[in-house]
Amino acid sequence: MQGKTNHRNEYQCTIEVNQNGKYCVRVRASFARKAWVLPVYFLASSFDRSMRKLEQVLQFLQQKEEGLRFWGVEYSDDPKISEELVREAGLRLDRRAEFPRRSSSVALSPEKPVPAFLLAPVRRGLAHSIDTGRVGAAGN
Repeated sequence: MQGKTNHRNEYQCTIEVNQNGKYCVRVRASFARKAWVLPVYFLASSFDRSMRKLEQVLQFLQQKEEGLRFWGVEYSDDPKISEELVREAGLRLDRRAEFPRRSSSVALSPEKPVPAFLLAPVRRGLAHSIDTGRVGAAGN
């Protein structure tokens, strides 16, 4: 039983404002049971919208873990199928190799719903990274 509790999906999240003023939210999902990683991102017009979308994205990734793995890792004949699956949720595959150091993360049991209260620290961490990024940009 104890072995099962250690298997948790981890979602690293980061946010930045792009040149067009859109919020780019990157999520690196590390799925524990099959030891694979799915990097995705989405754009939002405001911080609040990005946080609402982030909650939906985490729910989607939690629920679709097996299907995403099957099409993205095990069924390698057509890699565009996994792109289509994440696009259904308004996501795009993130092909960037590096992930920013400033990130917030949440760990969840596989295939369980994402409780909203667990996202509060993530929201605060992402808000803080946006605020500190603006201060740094204004000081230059």
